[in-house]
Amino acid sequence: MDRKAELKMQYKEMKTEAGIYQIKNTKNGKIFIGSTRNIKTLNGKRFELKAGASYNKELQREWNEYGEDAFVIEMVETIKVDEEKYPNLKKELEKLEEKWLEKLQPFGEHGYNK
Repeated sequence: MDRKAELKMQYKEMKTEAGIYQIKNTKNGKIFIGSTRNIKTLNGKRFELKAGASYNKELQREWNEYGEDAFVIEMVETIKVDEEKYPNLKKELEKLEEKWLEKLQPFGEHGYNK
């Protein structure tokens, strides 16, 4: 097997991680809590904000005001994507996100969630 085919096979076999992330404004402490089925897509969230295309208008406004360096994007909880353990990943992520929303209360003056 050639190297390219081997790497492709390894990539397909690699288990991805899903989970809950936060985008934190280090200037005022406000946070946004979200979920993703693949943590590799978090760079997409940063790109979305850089491009001015976030659906969260308040988060986008403050990103524009304070700049990228004022924000940290990080995972708060991850789970391995395992179809046997989590046959309904979307539902599992919804439960986890609800748990973190309740715990961190990122609403109003404390955050960007609605």
